[in-house]
Amino acid sequence: MFARSIAFRLKPNCLGAFTRTFEEKVLPILMQEVGFQEQITFPTSPTGTDVIAISLWDTRKQAEAYKTTEYAEALESLCRVLNSAPQVWVSDVIISRIHQVATVAA
Repeated sequence: MFARSIAFRLKPNCLGAFTRTFEEKVLPILMQEVGFQEQITFPTSPTGTDVIAISLWDTRKQAEAYKTTEYAEALESLCRVLNSAPQVWVSDVIISRIHQVATVAA
């Protein structure tokens, strides 16, 4: 399992708009992607201007491929609430309850 993490910096007072847009526009796109498993999104600052979005994927190739498929559309839907370009990275997942359940089921 692999995690595609994105660090967002939002404009002030835009956490609600970000959340709605992410749920209505971005999540449906992700759910159609091959290899997508789960999405976890949370603010990391008291003001709600810093947000981390972590999507979990079956393979590194699938996690990285999302950048070349629907990511641009998803990012465009969020552009009105972003204060700067997001930072993106892909990493191995070494511990996850989802990962353990998937391993046992296989």
